[in-house]
Amino acid sequence: MENQFKALVVDKTEESFSVQVKQLALTDLPEGDVLIKVHYSSVNYKDGLASIPEGKIVQTYPFIPGIDLVGVVISSKDFRFKEGDEVIVTSYELGVSHFGGFSEYARVPADWIVPLPKGLSMREAMIYGTAGFTAALAIKRLQENGVQPENGPILVTGATGGAGSIAVAMLSKLKYEVVASTGKTTEHEYLQKIGAKKIIDRNELIPEKIKALGKQNWAGAIDAVGGKTLAYVISTTKYGGSVAAFGLTGGVEIPTTVFPFILRGVNLLGIDSVYCPMDVRVEVWKKMSNEWKPEGLFEQLVNEITLVQLPDTLDKIVKGKVRGRTIVKISK
Repeated sequence: MENQFKALVVDKTEESFSVQVKQLALTDLPEGDVLIKVHYSSVNYKDGLASIPEGKIVQTYPFIPGIDLVGVVISSKDFRFKEGDEVIVTSYELGVSHFGGFSEYARVPADWIVPLPKGLSMREAMIYGTAGFTAALAIKRLQENGVQPENGPILVTGATGGAGSIAVAMLSKLKYEVVASTGKTTEHEYLQKIGAKKIIDRNELIPEKIKALGKQNWAGAIDAVGGKTLAYVISTTKYGGSVAAFGLTGGVEIPTTVFPFILRGVNLLGIDSVYCPMDVRVEVWKKMSNEWKPEGLFEQLVNEITLVQLPDTLDKIVKGKVRGRTIVKISK
């Protein structure tokens, strides 16, 4: 095993800020139970924030971002994992306060690791990544609250984003009637290909005045936007329906009332993938590798890049110019 490897490093001093691929040694990695040779990572909005000086994600520099990784165990101090195991790591502190996946090697705590389930390749695992896992958690919570295909259409906001795209594809696989919201008129064909039955402009979801109770349009919704959009979605959800929310690109304030909750029994479901319990995490990844897997649609969702191309892509994702999922080929 080589001692030297490449990683994308962000560094900040009083005078400068840099994002570049550098040569590191294994001794540069933080402590952890398991050493992993990383095969793929993926690009998320949080990674984009980690790559800019005002992003408020990284606390100490220099730092390796990347909140997702998949790879092969090189060595392990924990009995649950052995050399050669294929594993997934997402969430927890990875790429936030602990060196992340934009690196040929990573050393992490064993408690963060999910064994790669059968039916899923390492590449497919990163097409999902945190975005796909979050979308799957949202679908799980909707189902647990009684939202079934026969109840009516499901709205997905921010539908061309990573989580939104995978939500559309998985819901379609599960026979839901998916209504996709986007502000990108050039992406309608893309959304139809991945399973959207109807596409609406995002401006329809942010009227000048949001009624306390609007027309009942959706049996359920997955909201990746937040703000006024989430308020409108809540007010237009059918009686007994549910809204799973995990986004904030539209703002953190929700200008709503109690009426949808106390007069229509609408449920607002908060989705957190970072500290999701491991038993739930493993269960959801198994579903993602099997009955929820959108067969034949992965290539519609993904763009593959290398470490060298990462800085440009990170800049684009912060500016909202990335569609679907972007994965990073780390090791051969």
